[in-house]
Amino acid sequence: MITKPKGTYDIYGENAKYYNYINGVFASVCEYYNYEYIRTPIFEESELFHRSVGESSDIVSKETYDFKDRGERNLTLRPEGTAGVVRSFIENKMYGDATQPKKFYYSGTMYRYERPQAGRFRELSQIGVEVLGSDSPMMDAEVISLAYRLLEEMGIEEVTVKINTLGDSASREAYRHALVEYLKPHIHELCEDCQKRFTTNPLRILDCKVDKDSEVLRNAPSILEYLNEESKTRFNRVLEYLEYLDVDYEVDPNIVRGLDYYNHTVFELVADLDILGSATTLCAGGRYNNLVSFLGGPDTPGIGFASGIDRLMMVLKELNKDKEMNQGIDVYVMAINEEEKLTAMRLVQDLRWCEVKCDMDTLGRSLKSQFKQADRLNARMLIILNSEDLQKGLITVKDNITKEESKIDESEILDYIVSNL
Repeated sequence: MITKPKGTYDIYGENAKYYNYINGVFASVCEYYNYEYIRTPIFEESELFHRSVGESSDIVSKETYDFKDRGERNLTLRPEGTAGVVRSFIENKMYGDATQPKKFYYSGTMYRYERPQAGRFRELSQIGVEVLGSDSPMMDAEVISLAYRLLEEMGIEEVTVKINTLGDSASREAYRHALVEYLKPHIHELCEDCQKRFTTNPLRILDCKVDKDSEVLRNAPSILEYLNEESKTRFNRVLEYLEYLDVDYEVDPNIVRGLDYYNHTVFELVADLDILGSATTLCAGGRYNNLVSFLGGPDTPGIGFASGIDRLMMVLKELNKDKEMNQGIDVYVMAINEEEKLTAMRLVQDLRWCEVKCDMDTLGRSLKSQFKQADRLNARMLIILNSEDLQKGLITVKDNITKEESKIDESEILDYIVSNL
């Protein structure tokens, strides 16, 4: 028997309902905020991800799926969504569009070769947004509030925005120098990965999951101490907007991004949920004003976030959000003989054209078995066809909640069903 590769999973049944629910809520919220959908290729030239994510990052050094195609081209399965969106923005010259900024949302699969564990897979599904063309603190607040609203719409409560700023290039460089000087005498007290990052990406040391509680990192200097006045003013403005939008936040100096094109606002949305253990982050993002130019485009500010659908599915299952997903169908149509089945087929089609979620038996079940199937499908209403009623132009409808039955004129059945759902 052929089985699926390690670290992947099939989406069907209950998982499909959660998956579609998350994507549906996400698309709706993004449309409210006037974001447009974008889809980029699952694989791109390796250089795109190796440059944008960083050769020294854990993703590129350990986790990317790199391969050569038959034309000997170096390709990589996308490990994240931002780089592809930025590449599309540059390649399609969207910076020349009259409508600015360009606000996008996406949903799709990403690929990382990492050890599979709870909420982490080698083929992972992500949703995310990217805004290109606005450097306003108002846009920072909008993107964060969109993520906050998304989790709220899904019924995930007790969410806090953890936020920090990397400042502008000058502030970031001053902090980097101070951090390196502080860590130099202590670096051998930290894990092997941190020792490697010390020379390649020192800011990433602050984000280490192994040494996060060590005395060395707890006493490390804070980037907030190295901000120039312009960066301080900008950060305070973002916080002011979040307060005005009723978004709960907590300033956390340990939230960083190691790559040089990140600047100013960085954030994570965390939830106080036991099921996540230490992995409480549901969403993460930040501002990357230098990425477009870094990838060959014009100077264009950007900001975005991404969230893992797999982890959101775990949370929604734990919170028993079945009702919000409206599991079940509106109507189940029941028929036995050929005359009834012909009527049932036409009726099911007409109901579907009226946007009613419905189904009927196609396996030749007995009437008793059809009642059981309707219960399995959690049907809200039943239409029970029989030849005698049909000859009189009548159809029997049963409300599966009140258990009341009614005889409805066949010509009025569609209006009756739609008005009573």
